[in-house]
This record gives sequence, structure tokens and C-alpha cells, in this order.
Amino acid sequence: MTFYSWFIFFLIVQVIHFIGTWKLYVAAGRKSWEAAIPVYNAIVLMKIISRPTWWTLLLFIPIINLIMFPVVWIETLRTFGKKTTLDTILGLVTFGFYIYYVNYTQKLEYNANRSLKPENKTAETFSSLLFAIIVATLVHTYIIQPFTIPSSSLEKTLLVGDFLFVSKLNYGPRVPMTTVALPMVHDTIPGLKKRSYLFNDDVTQKKTSLLNKLQLPYLRLPGFQEIKRNDIVVFNQPADTLLDMNNFSPDRNYYKPIDKKTNLVKRCVGVPGDTLEIRNGLVFIDGKEMKQTERVRLQFSYTIKFKVKFSSYEEIANLLRQYDITDDVGYDPKTDSYYVQATPEAVSKAKNNPYIESLELRKENKGDRDPKIFPHNKNYNWNNDFFGPLYIPEEGKTIDINLNVLPVYKRLITEYEGNDLEVKVNQIFINGKVATTYTFKQNYYWMMGDNRDNSIDARYWGFVPFDHVIGKPVFIWMSWDTHGKGLNKVRWDRVFTTVDGEGQPQSYFKHFLFLLAAYFIGEYFWKKRKEKKA
Repeated sequence: MTFYSWFIFFLIVQVIHFIGTWKLYVAAGRKSWEAAIPVYNAIVLMKIISRPTWWTLLLFIPIINLIMFPVVWIETLRTFGKKTTLDTILGLVTFGFYIYYVNYTQKLEYNANRSLKPENKTAETFSSLLFAIIVATLVHTYIIQPFTIPSSSLEKTLLVGDFLFVSKLNYGPRVPMTTVALPMVHDTIPGLKKRSYLFNDDVTQKKTSLLNKLQLPYLRLPGFQEIKRNDIVVFNQPADTLLDMNNFSPDRNYYKPIDKKTNLVKRCVGVPGDTLEIRNGLVFIDGKEMKQTERVRLQFSYTIKFKVKFSSYEEIANLLRQYDITDDVGYDPKTDSYYVQATPEAVSKAKNNPYIESLELRKENKGDRDPKIFPHNKNYNWNNDFFGPLYIPEEGKTIDINLNVLPVYKRLITEYEGNDLEVKVNQIFINGKVATTYTFKQNYYWMMGDNRDNSIDARYWGFVPFDHVIGKPVFIWMSWDTHGKGLNKVRWDRVFTTVDGEGQPQSYFKHFLFLLAAYFIGEYFWKKRKEKKA
């Protein structure tokens, strides 16, 4: 739905509210017309049900309002004497329309001085839990979100098993687009493997389905910084089709709302306006090799040969761990050799090991086309190690559009920016008109993993639109090593470390424990002091 469509929907809701509640307003000593004025009617209603005026704000926050509307229905019913269990159930199952029945058929007795305290422990617990859910949903949606590193694409910088806090404030909180969804749950209900939101993924019904029309237009609140090169960014996978990401196809067969696409974390290596190229696995921006920050540790794939035979992968892994080389050892049956992901520094040290015969960098040849690589077109002989050059679109900038560059920007023009595109007799038609240029509607970014030869990233599925950006990882609060034993399962040197910053990462876990101990000690002596005074 567009903003105009949502405005009309909002006005319809106001009419429904007025018709169903105007007599309640009158019974409460207010004017009937007060039930008809948008927003003001909600403020007045909060006064009628003796609830804080700021509750009105919660009614207009997506996802939060799904929790608040039932609360307001029940509070309204109880204010006018309808407080039995049956009244509560009827208010919920009729989506508030039970209030119509009360408004027109019941004798209205306004109880302005009703007790707002829960009647029993169960009600008190439920009330506290509901408040906690609302606060947690607000924080999760608009301020900070927990996130787990699921893959090794940023290995050496972020490890599998790192638990992060992702800030929504840095780049600006994105207002949820999927309006009917469970709070604090992404695309799947944990344990049930069922979709956590309502949406029609049928391609033929994508634009006409009522459920899809309930999607909010993209809206982002202001942030305090822009995405820069070398920033680690969490975003929604643009090409999420529920297909195997290793075998991504540009032909979509399954649609998901933007904010319900798979969450990914990669490093931004190209920003709007850059011309990006990959030469021999290294990124070049506008013809110059991209500079890395001190915390960036790139890994590449190496063929490794041994002077001795090992009886198991575990023996090989134990040997490699001595040099901080990943223990994810692969085997290539074509060459009867093993391969590993490693930093150049680690390889330099490992070559001196008496059991290792050689470590050779694995690279593809320039001009050899990999069909899995973006833009999945036979005219582009690009691969993982030799890619581009290509221009990364910037909002408001215009480029020449022709059949040669169309494979690179077609998906962007049609899916990310919502245009109809056709090619007729070697001419490009956008929204029914012949097009020789195109002006971009938003910024785009190029996201890649530090583990360059073991990362399914932008080289496979292309640009990341800004409307897919979720936030910036700022803090590792826990790091779990599945290979560790006992207390060593926790990577203590990574607990309470910052993701960004200068120099090597430093754990602030000791500082946290000190502050925590100081708090409890201070609390203990404060209570003792109060007891003496008493």
C-alpha cells in the first residue's frame, strides 16, 4: 500500500471507531464529535479509560499497535462495567466489534473511578508480562537487536558463535513494513517452523493480495551516520528466494517482504558512486586498491599438501589451529588435495612446519566465467577473483541504459525500484516508455565477506538497496565455541568486546564484573545502613 492508501485506510478506521463508540464518549461526559477527530479521539479515550495519554503514541507504532489495540478494547469494556471473562473473550475474538454491541444495546454506566490495579496475582503477572513485551519490542525494533553470527564469511573478525548487539540508531531505525507479525520474531516461529507473519507469496497474487496490501511503504527514521567503506553491516538478503544460496537463481519463485528476508552480516566494500573492481581477489575502488582498517583480516583459499599421511581430519585441524588457520578443512577429489581458508600471515608461519609440504593460493583465471556470479549473464566473464568494473548506484544519479548494461541493473530497476521493464526490438521500455537513461531512486551498497573464498556475498546476488539495511553491529556480548570444552566453550577474550574501533579488539568483561560487584556491594551496605537507622 502507498502512503495515500494507508491514509484512506486510516480515515476508514476513524469512521468505524466513531460509529462504534460515540455513545460511550457521551456517557463519559464528553461530546460525541470528539470520537470523530483522528488522534484527538484516541487522546480523549485514554482519559475516559483513565490511562496515560502517551498510550496514544503506542497505537500508531507498527507491531506495538497489534498488542495495544486488544488492551484498549478490554480497558474500554471494563470502564463501562463489562469485566467478566466472557466480555473479555468476546472483545478479543470480535476484534473489538463487541464494543458496538455494548454501545447500542446496553445501558451505559461509566465507571470513572474504577480500580486500575490487577484484581489477582495472575492478572498482575499478565499485566507485567505484557508491559515487558511492549518495551522489549520497542527496543528490539527501533533501538538495538540481538544477532548471532551463523557462518564463517567474516571469520577472524566475527566468528561463528558470536552473539552481537546490532544498533538500529546508527543508520536510522527502519519502520517495520510487515504490519501483521509476531513481535520480536523474524520470519519463522521458533520450534514450530511456521511463518511468523501474514503474507501471500503466490507470484500471481503478489500485487493484488489483500495481505500484501497491508504492507507499509518503506520508511526510515533519521540516523546519525552514513554507511562507510569497511563498516560491518547487518541487512536483509536482497535475493532471498528460499533457494539454496549457493545455487542462487535470478528467476524468483518465492516472494518475501523486505523486512522478513534472511538476515545477513557482511562488510561494506563499496558505497554509492563507487566504481568497484576485483583483481586477483582484491577490491579496487575507482582504480585504487581498497585500504583496510587494522581490524580487517582477509582470508583466502589455499591448497595444502602434507609430507605425511593423517588418519583423520581432526589431526589436520589440530595441526592448523597452532597457526590460527581455520579448522574447516576441505577436500578436492579432482586434485586429491586438501584446502583451507587462511590469512596470508598465518600461511607464512605455517609453511615452516615440518609436516607441511606446501601452501598455494587458489585463484580463478581472469576471463573464466562462473555462471553463479552476478549478473548471471553469458556476456559477463566474471568470477570470484576477477570481477567488474561496475558502477554502484547513487540516489538521484542518472546513467545511460542500454542492452549491454541492462543485465547489471535490470533487477534493481524492476524489483528494488518497482518499475515495469520490457525489451522490444532491441529497445528498452520502462513503464511503457522508451528509456535510454535511468535515474536511481535510492542508494546501493556492495557487501562482501572477509573470508573471501568462503563467502556467498554480493558477487553472487548483486547490490544491497538501502531499504534492506537493518543496522550496525556494535558489541559482542557473548562468544560460544562449539569445539571448546567446559569453561573453554566461552571465548572469554571476545566477551564484551566492541566490533568497530581502532587497534585490536579489547574485552571489557572484567570491567563489567567489577561494576556488577560494586553495585551489589553498595546495595548490601545501603540496606545495612537503612536497617541501623530504623
